[in-house]
Amino acid sequence: MSRIQTRFAQLHADNRRALIPFITAGDPNPEVTVALMHALVAGGADVIELGVPFSDPMADGPVIQRASERALKHGVTLGNVLDMVAEFRRDNSETPVILMGYLNPIEVMGYERFAMAGRSAGVDGALIVDMPPEEAGDFAELLRAHDMDQVFLLAPTTSDVRIKRICSTASGFIYYVSLKGVTGSDQLDLEDVAAHVAQIRACTQLPVGVGFGIKDADMAARVAAFSDAVVVGSALVERIAACGDEPERMTATASAFMQDLRTAMDAA
Repeated sequence: MSRIQTRFAQLHADNRRALIPFITAGDPNPEVTVALMHALVAGGADVIELGVPFSDPMADGPVIQRASERALKHGVTLGNVLDMVAEFRRDNSETPVILMGYLNPIEVMGYERFAMAGRSAGVDGALIVDMPPEEAGDFAELLRAHDMDQVFLLAPTTSDVRIKRICSTASGFIYYVSLKGVTGSDQLDLEDVAAHVAQIRACTQLPVGVGFGIKDADMAARVAAFSDAVVVGSALVERIAACGDEPERMTATASAFMQDLRTAMDAA
């Protein structure tokens, strides 16, 4: 059982929902990333989604696009991101870490090398935005052979046939994109999101997490009422960016935001 599966099983036994924050590795500078990861866990994060900076992040809105740009200005590579995970693992062996990114850096590194390096660093899963399930079979098997899960996105426009296809390929959990558009978008229709989550649950035993458009504790609590996990990205990245060049302020802000979300979700 992977660390992701173990964490969701523990949360299910406690009747709690997973809080999954997203940050971009190397944003606003590489020196603060690991400290931010620890601050997120201290604030109540259950799983960390760590973005691999990329020059053309097609699924991401302007907030996370700018985060990638800041990280890339520091020359942060996939290899650097794996080093950050390995450093995080020196003091935390339990919190699952998922790498979220795009296929190109992995292809440059090589699938086998990525899987081996990911396992060695302590990565628990990968969410590759531009790898469709039709092309993911061999990669998914390779990840599983190295004790890593492959997480897939499902959108409001995903057909029933494709939902079943993705659910049969995915492991760890399913990430439902709560609205049409990119990360950080507005106008979340909770009734519609809940209906889609129920539709996905009819096709899989995997936990279903919801992300995109969750901006505050109130929205996190509402989503937690019908999902297995709440993913928060742009709202967190924006708060970190507002801290300027003050690492201690960044970590304190990140941890406090997690505490607010965690308290609201647990109350729900």
